[in-house]
Amino acid sequence: MTWFEAIGWLGAVLAVTGSAMKTIIPLRCIGIGANICSLIFSSFTGNYPSLVVNLILLPLNGVRLYQMLGLIKRVKHASKSDLSMEWLKPFMTRRKTKTGEVLFAKGEIANCMFFTISGRYRLKEINIELLQGQVVGEMGFMSPSNTRTQTLECLEAGEVLSISYDEVRQLYFQNPEFGFYFLRLTSERLFSNMEKMEDEIARLRAALPEVQTVQKAASA
Repeated sequence: MTWFEAIGWLGAVLAVTGSAMKTIIPLRCIGIGANICSLIFSSFTGNYPSLVVNLILLPLNGVRLYQMLGLIKRVKHASKSDLSMEWLKPFMTRRKTKTGEVLFAKGEIANCMFFTISGRYRLKEINIELLQGQVVGEMGFMSPSNTRTQTLECLEAGEVLSISYDEVRQLYFQNPEFGFYFLRLTSERLFSNMEKMEDEIARLRAALPEVQTVQKAASA
């Protein structure tokens, strides 16, 4: 057996091993190794179809590995700083919105979430206007019924990025670390919303005696 034949067999073993991997990062690493071995073997044996295929797969595996490692790094940073989800932008699809368009309505089945780039948007039921660079619709992913609890309407034409829950699930299951930080981020957002609600309840309770006093004075 020649040395390049041994490399060819090593490439075959790596390809089989990669198929057995359960997580995406080891799979990409082993895939890169298999591509390199197959390129060396194909170049010495003159197997041009295999050479072309691996010339395509090698940079593809490299790019996907780089994206996933960058994703983990950005998610870690985001989880330690604020509730920004900009680390999802490379995995999202750009979409134009029109004035008056309803992106989703209360009670609908939730299947995606959005990242606002430009334009103006409002959550109708609670009358909250969203700023640019905000994520909306991600809580439907965590909801047991996957239904919308608010209506999101476009007040001024612009652009949003969207990602389907199916794509989020793929990222979630491909890398357990991504899943952990996604849960942490959505939990932080949930607790933030709860704090705002508690502050509003406290404000309303504080204002209640004043309202009762005005009502008594008006009825006297």
